[in-house]
Amino acid sequence: MTTHPRIPRRAALGLAAGGLALPALGIPGAARAQAQRGPGGWPDRPVNWIVGFPPGGQTDFAGRMLQAPFSTAIGQPVPIENRGGAGGNIAVEQVLRARPDGYTLTVGNIGTFVLNPHTMQGMNFDPLELVPIGLMLQSPLLLLVHPDVPARNFQEWVAWMRSQQPNGIDMGTTSAGGIAHGVSEKLRARLGNPNFNLIHYRGSGPALPDFIAGRYKTQFEAPSLVFDFVKDGKLRPILVTSRNRIPAFPDVPTAAEAGLPDFEVAAWIGLFGPRGLPAELAQHINAMLNIACRDQNARTRISERGDEIGGGGIEEFTARVRREHAEWGKIVREAGIRAE
Repeated sequence: MTTHPRIPRRAALGLAAGGLALPALGIPGAARAQAQRGPGGWPDRPVNWIVGFPPGGQTDFAGRMLQAPFSTAIGQPVPIENRGGAGGNIAVEQVLRARPDGYTLTVGNIGTFVLNPHTMQGMNFDPLELVPIGLMLQSPLLLLVHPDVPARNFQEWVAWMRSQQPNGIDMGTTSAGGIAHGVSEKLRARLGNPNFNLIHYRGSGPALPDFIAGRYKTQFEAPSLVFDFVKDGKLRPILVTSRNRIPAFPDVPTAAEAGLPDFEVAAWIGLFGPRGLPAELAQHINAMLNIACRDQNARTRISERGDEIGGGGIEEFTARVRREHAEWGKIVREAGIRAE
């Protein structure tokens, strides 16, 4: 079976950041013949993935890392379309209007499906109407500071942050009402509600250049997106929101080790289909996603940067989405989090 050429991640994100989606993969005839067909012969044409955030962010990264192995599994191209805006809601609306035939799916994240329903006022749809298909990627979050901040660890950061009161510190988030916003508010509450001047962006792609330039000093972000910047000394991680330290950043303490117990947070990205997607077809697409998640190249490229590749069944993923929807609803209400 012919394999697709490996595209360096920086090159891929550079193409995407310039407004050019990566081309649809051409699948050789031999690969198409070996692909596993689903109900009704699905798929007999390209399967579109709508990514709800701009290029350069973790959601886009997950889609592009699994694009080639999923395409190989189904024997059809998988073009990616970035429809950023409204915390992923624009992509959800597009997929909600799509025919439930498996040819239009969305790559969405915890912010869109778990936080948006609680933080966005006047939403005229419920993202939980979509059909969860499977987990693509998950990761803890790093709490990072700009090198200008005179703090080498969390306790020093807390002391520095308190020295900036009452004016507060500038802290970036990758979307108003999203997971970074929610975790920032959760941290604020744990620290006695100091003043954080939250600066909301429309994704990690637009946010990180400003962070590196020092326009704000602190941010929660996925390990994979800041891996190179940390290694180059442009950003400094001071804790990770996982239960155990992660191999990509073995010297970074967990939140509990840093003196912040019971502060475990995992961001996730998953594949969803339109409401009304037949259960048999959803199960087949899930099986193809699991094949993609077993691809060694994708597993290596995701894990070496601090994230964890997904996989698993629909029932498990659906239960997680609904459980975390309820859990974050409580946090949002207590913190008064609102999307702008």
